[in-house]
Amino acid sequence: MVSRREWLEITVSAGATLALSSCRPRGVHPPQLLQRAIPSTGEMLPVIGLGSSATFSQFARRSEVDTLSDSTRQAQVDALTGVIRTMVDRGAKVFDTAPGYGSSERVAGEIARRLGATDKLFWATKVNVAGRGGGSADPAAAREQIETSFQNFGVSKIDLIQVHNLADVPTQLGVLKTLKQQGRVRYIGVTTTSNRQYEELDRIMRNEPLDFIGIDYAIDNREVEDSILPLAMERKIGVLVYVPFGRKRLFQRVGDTPLPEWAKEFDAATWAQFFLKYIVSHPAVTAATPATSNAEHMADDIAGGIGRLPNEAMRTRMAEFVDALPPPPPRGGRGG
Repeated sequence: MVSRREWLEITVSAGATLALSSCRPRGVHPPQLLQRAIPSTGEMLPVIGLGSSATFSQFARRSEVDTLSDSTRQAQVDALTGVIRTMVDRGAKVFDTAPGYGSSERVAGEIARRLGATDKLFWATKVNVAGRGGGSADPAAAREQIETSFQNFGVSKIDLIQVHNLADVPTQLGVLKTLKQQGRVRYIGVTTTSNRQYEELDRIMRNEPLDFIGIDYAIDNREVEDSILPLAMERKIGVLVYVPFGRKRLFQRVGDTPLPEWAKEFDAATWAQFFLKYIVSHPAVTAATPATSNAEHMADDIAGGIGRLPNEAMRTRMAEFVDALPPPPPRGGRGG
C-alpha cells in the first residue's frame, strides 16, 4: 500500500501528465469523479465538493482584522486559488459556504471570477439572521443577507441556499420558497450541525418541500444513519455532508496507523480516500464537502470519489476498524 505522501506525489505528477492531452493515447480517458442525482430533479452532481468553514473563512477573518502581511496574504490567496483550480480541473463542483464564515463568500467569488470558473461551480450557501441562540428572524434582513451572497458570487441565480442550523425555519425558509418560485434560487433546504436538533430536523423533513439537508457525518459520527439518512431517501431529499473528517479528528485518530491492505478492494490509497469513500458510498449522500486550503489535499479528496466504493459488508468492516482506534489527541492535524 502506497503511503499518503507517495500517493500525492503520484497524483500530482499524473495531473500534470493529463493536462498534456495531446500525449494521451486516443480513447484513453482519466478516471472520472462519480456523480449522484439530486433526488428532486435528477440533476447529477459530483460526489466530492469543497467546504469553506475552516479554510476560506479563517483567511477571510484574518484579512478583515488586517493581521496578515501582504506576502502572507498573497500566499494564502494563491493557495486557495490552487484549491479551486484543482477542484474545477478534476470535475468537482459543489462549493459550500455561508455568510457567517466571514468574507469567505467574497473571497471564493473573486477567485472563481479570476479563474473563469464562476459558472463551473455549484454555489451552495446559507441564510441565518436569527442570531446566536435562535430567536426570530427579520425577513427583510434575511433577504438583504441573501442579496449580498448574490453579489459575492457574481451570479444571477444561486444553486442552493439553506436555512443554517434550523434557525427560525418558518420565516427564513419562507423567504427561500419565494426566491425559488421567482427562479432566483434553484434548490432550498436546511442544515444542522448538532444531533440535539435531529428530532426537529426529522419533523421539518416530513413537512417541508426541501431539496437538500446539510448535516455532519463521518465514519466515527454515524448517528444520522439511524433515521435521518433513511428519511432523506424516503422523502427524496438530497444530502450535503459537512466535516467528513470530523474536524481533524479522524486524522488524529489514525496517526501513523497504516492503511489496511483490504482498502485496495474499494480503491482507497490514502486515509482521506478511505474516510470519504465510506461517506459517499451511503446511497442517501449526494455530495461530501471536506474543507482544505491545500491543492494536493483537494486532489486527494477528489480521488475519494473515483473508482470502486465499499459495499455494505465492507462499510461495516471499515466502521469497526475505526471504532477500534484510540480516541483523538486534543489538537492538530488536517482539517475538514
